[in-house]
Amino acid sequence: MAEPRNRRFVGKGIRLAGIIGLFFILGVGARFSDKYFEIAKSMDIFGRSYKEINKVYVDETDPTQLMRTAIDAMLVNMDPYTNYFGENEIEDAKFYQAGQYSGIGVKLVKKADTLLIRDIQEKGPADRVGLSIGDKLIQVGENSVIGMKASEAMELLNGESGSSVQVKVVSLEEATLESHSILREFESSRNVPYTALAAEHIGYIMLTGFDQDAGFEVYNACKKLQAEDPNLAGIILDLRGNPGGRVDEAVNITNAFLPKGENIVEMRGRTAETQRIWSTRQDPVDVDIPIAVLVNRSSASASEIVSGAIQDLDRGVVIGEKSFGKGLVQNIRPLSYNTQLKITIAKYYTPSGRCIQAIDYSSRNEDGSVGKIADSLKQAFTTRNGRTVYDGGGIEPDIKIPNMQYQPVTQALLNQGLIFDFASTFSRSRQVIASPTTFTVSDSLYKAFEAFVDSRNFYFDTDSDKVLDDWEVSLYDLDYQQEISEEIDQLRNKLQSLKKQDIQTHKKEIARVIRAEIIKRYYYQEGVWIASFTDDPVILDAVSVLQDEQTYQNILSDKG
Repeated sequence: MAEPRNRRFVGKGIRLAGIIGLFFILGVGARFSDKYFEIAKSMDIFGRSYKEINKVYVDETDPTQLMRTAIDAMLVNMDPYTNYFGENEIEDAKFYQAGQYSGIGVKLVKKADTLLIRDIQEKGPADRVGLSIGDKLIQVGENSVIGMKASEAMELLNGESGSSVQVKVVSLEEATLESHSILREFESSRNVPYTALAAEHIGYIMLTGFDQDAGFEVYNACKKLQAEDPNLAGIILDLRGNPGGRVDEAVNITNAFLPKGENIVEMRGRTAETQRIWSTRQDPVDVDIPIAVLVNRSSASASEIVSGAIQDLDRGVVIGEKSFGKGLVQNIRPLSYNTQLKITIAKYYTPSGRCIQAIDYSSRNEDGSVGKIADSLKQAFTTRNGRTVYDGGGIEPDIKIPNMQYQPVTQALLNQGLIFDFASTFSRSRQVIASPTTFTVSDSLYKAFEAFVDSRNFYFDTDSDKVLDDWEVSLYDLDYQQEISEEIDQLRNKLQSLKKQDIQTHKKEIARVIRAEIIKRYYYQEGVWIASFTDDPVILDAVSVLQDEQTYQNILSDKG
């Protein structure tokens, strides 16, 4: 028997009233508003739709997957950092956050069906048993990793701290299958992995994270540099590739260079709990020494808080590329059945009042960093000295140095693993090399590399190849191909000849990459950082500015 119409209305009204009443109980407010009526109405409509789909839809449905799809669709038009996490995702995150999973200190790269050790932690578990960069990973435990993705093999290598894992590798030196039992270790990563003098009286601090004690580590790094060189005339703070982290540590880091009581970053949201200003609270290391902050498109969040504050307060110069453009604050909201919603609750603003976050979430580069923003959308702000800076997303450097885009020939050599393989072959024949600061790729070594590349039948496509291919297809469609096939072949041969010359034409760039890859085999990542002091254009520019007091002051006074 059909349900009476008035009874259906009564039932619907009771449900709606119950939902509205729930809002009052939860403290939404004593006054009923149109907005909360719309929320209650929409919840009722959604609930009925969800129930009906699961009850009568022609095909069998998965209620959990349907709900997940609905939630994801609801969040799709919000910022990319507001996400829903199911129960399984939360448990996986807890394992990793608790440090229960550790590794053996390697990074892998896949070449064809083979996994190679791409990087190795100095004095880490794998290093201690004699594994080397270039070794082939064959088996982990009982699992063959031939054809496996690098990420899948890393999951097998990782496990509970203190447990052991059996691996089989083809050794770089012996070219024979070796078996090793390696004890997994939890690597407590340092926020400041490297500090040194980059040039005469110029210090360098590599900051890779904003975890606990990051400010303390930067403070100690500054003190170390001052102790090593009493005439220290400048400090480079390298934030390139730093994705950010804790906002309090960002404030502590700026506190090394700014006096107590300076406002560093402001959080603005819709509620009283999301309104806050963070200020420096400690005595600084030095408020006068010139500072150069290095950023690129991967410098995000806390990195942008530091670079933005240094720039707005005219405490130092920012050099490199425009930063990533992430100035959003997330908060974890627990939901029912052990699920969670990570939701954006506020935005970060620099001391001048500009928002770090990109204006348009959709205007992004392929790597996720902020894309080009129309000038009409930007708002002007002023630094302490009266310099004009703009919002729109990210921190615009005072000195712009575009990211080095490798030439097609260099990128092809990297993609095909030829530079990696050459460095592995080279390290087999040499026990030692010169120090990272003095080792160079000599003409004879470069010739050996060219011969190595020739032996591998190196070939790569360029935009010109694609144009020629398209042209040939067009000629074929017009039945002209046969008449000028000889000319097309001549063009292809000429193009191939020119591409072969590229290895010599772009020798300087290729040699720089070879140098770093070889140095890593002997001096690990630290050696690569040391070597960068002599060939990294961004570091070299920072050194030049810090050593030229007039240029430095002109930039900060907008006279540069």
